[in-house]
Amino acid sequence: MSIGLQTGFSSLTLGQAIMIIAGLSFITLAIVKEWEPLELLPIGAGMILANLPITGLMVQPAAGQPMGSAGFLGILLKFGLYQYMILPQLIFFCIGTLTDFGPLIADPKAFILGAAAQLGIYVAFLGAVAYGFSIPEACSIGIIGGADGPTTIFTTGRLAPHIMGITATAAYSYMAMVALIQPPIIRLLTSGRERKIYMKPMLRPVSKKEKIFFAIFVPIFIILMIPRSAPLVGLLFLGNLFRESGVVNRLTKTAQNEFVNIVTILLMLGVGASMPADRVMEPDTLLVLFLGLCAFGFGTAGGVLLGKVMSWFSKKPFNPMLGAAGVSAVPMAARVVHYMGQKENKKNYLLMHAMGPNAAGVIGSAVAAGYFLGLF
Repeated sequence: MSIGLQTGFSSLTLGQAIMIIAGLSFITLAIVKEWEPLELLPIGAGMILANLPITGLMVQPAAGQPMGSAGFLGILLKFGLYQYMILPQLIFFCIGTLTDFGPLIADPKAFILGAAAQLGIYVAFLGAVAYGFSIPEACSIGIIGGADGPTTIFTTGRLAPHIMGITATAAYSYMAMVALIQPPIIRLLTSGRERKIYMKPMLRPVSKKEKIFFAIFVPIFIILMIPRSAPLVGLLFLGNLFRESGVVNRLTKTAQNEFVNIVTILLMLGVGASMPADRVMEPDTLLVLFLGLCAFGFGTAGGVLLGKVMSWFSKKPFNPMLGAAGVSAVPMAARVVHYMGQKENKKNYLLMHAMGPNAAGVIGSAVAAGYFLGLF
């Protein structure tokens, strides 16, 4: 065999070349634009590695075959994402240790905004069914509207693993572009007067006891209502219980730093690796991306529209932009609302108000995933 035939250049397809360029684009956005670099840089690297030919990196472990014959990315995909779905669940545990549910507890009506912002999930689900996708595929596409990457990965891995790469990449890409996608929708649905509505920056103090009770009894209630939400909701609130109990600070700090960093590296590499050219270069790929964008847009719109209704009936000043924070892109969506509020009214400090619906959105997307898994 000639040396030329042993190189990857002779086996490189056009589709693989396109995906390598896409991976380089992700890395460029992460480094140059600093768009969610913790996600986009390893996703881009995973896309490149998965599409370099004859490396053996993507070979998955097979029954009766020695583990040493499998590639690193193949092992990561099989055990971390496809078969056991360990990594998305561990990320939810870490998110729990990082999340302060105090603003949500202080203002429970934020739960309603978080629920309204899940509208995009169901709109995209119906749209995907109308376009001819199967029910499991439609569920996986719809969940992109929650703007929650780990939930998208978990749901797709259970229902339609063959489209995980594109749904997960869409979810994380749209999360990275929250600051570009949400403001035009918010401006379209609200007036300048509404965006200027001033809200006092301080919420009522929330006691440690309230936070501990919330971390224990809310997941029990949710899981009893929707049992299939347990893998995400249970681990989210387990992490939060670690945080709020105050008795396992060493474990909490590990989950907030070293552990979440390790899991993020593995998860994002896996997301990128789940996009080999032979799966992505299909006619439905662009349609999935379009439906995912619609899901995100309708989610933002649903939250803002309910925010307008609440503003009309609220006895206290209520800024309807808070509804946009109901998507679970934490904390990016809350920051968008805060910055837009300050742009319209320099006295406004909406961040703490926005963190309530933002935290509710994390719960809402996990509940929606459990609902889909329970039904289909």
